[in-house]
Amino acid sequence: MKADPTDWLLERDNPSVRCFTLTDILERSERDPEVRKTRGEIMKIGVVPRILSKQKNAGYWEAPENFYIRSKYKGTVWQLIILAELGADGKDERIRKACEFILENSQDRESGGFSYLRAETGGGWHDGVLPCLTGNMLWSLIRFGYLEDSRVQRGINWIVAYQRFDDGIEEAPEGWPYDKRERCWGRHTCHMGVVKSLKALAEIPANRRSEDAKNTIEKGVEYMLNHHIYKRSHDLSRVSKPSWLQFGFPLMWQTDVLEILGILTKLGLKDRRMQEAVDLVVSKQDDHGRWKLESTFNGRFQVNIEQKGKPSKWITLNALRVLKRFYS
Repeated sequence: MKADPTDWLLERDNPSVRCFTLTDILERSERDPEVRKTRGEIMKIGVVPRILSKQKNAGYWEAPENFYIRSKYKGTVWQLIILAELGADGKDERIRKACEFILENSQDRESGGFSYLRAETGGGWHDGVLPCLTGNMLWSLIRFGYLEDSRVQRGINWIVAYQRFDDGIEEAPEGWPYDKRERCWGRHTCHMGVVKSLKALAEIPANRRSEDAKNTIEKGVEYMLNHHIYKRSHDLSRVSKPSWLQFGFPLMWQTDVLEILGILTKLGLKDRRMQEAVDLVVSKQDDHGRWKLESTFNGRFQVNIEQKGKPSKWITLNALRVLKRFYS
């Protein structure tokens, strides 16, 4: 570290960052009075209450049918991801309404995966199920306390049953859902589907993961490590996607090096194949020990979050989480 940004992260203007800094960096207990106080402030100060003020009474944002595509980054799916990232209270009635809306309108009743369109008969459209969306929704719902809900368990089973980790195989998989989304599956699995599926499974406490979930995590981890996080596995001199080198928050369906490292280190990984990616994170630190927001969907959100090109409390927090876990 060139400098210690902890005091900056603990400022009260961003209660979400302050709360996670207390618990994840300073290792304060959830029972700590300051942690409890700050968690309460998340729902009263800053971005979370501003997003919730735009919510309709039935639990959605924008038009109910536009929860994913037609209101991209302003619809209900996207607000659920952002609110989960910000540490909103899953017991709050408005959050519960949003969760129930997504479970009712996006989850495919046949398979348990999550779809970008609602079916005419209710639930998500079967042929619209996406792996990245399924991972994002399950991660959000688990964060909001829905892990034991049977609908979330069905979604976890969807990942276990259908998520693939193909790396340029001879023949693309056949049958549903593989024949519906060449970009998601094909002969090489979409990285975003892998990352968001891993993110969801990593959110399950280790002692509550099924053997099937553990096996799926192992496959997903090895897939990402084979790519050295951001490289092409068949030519490690090449970057898979240059945009992954630009750190952003929140990432929605996209990903970057920092998010992937966050997932792997949360799972306890300290593999040598992560080192180049970790070195990249360290190289982006400024003289004050802070990291900038390099990529953003600001202008398309309900509420803008931080400013592109400026020091970011969220990127700095996430970088500290990764470095603390990797080097501890």
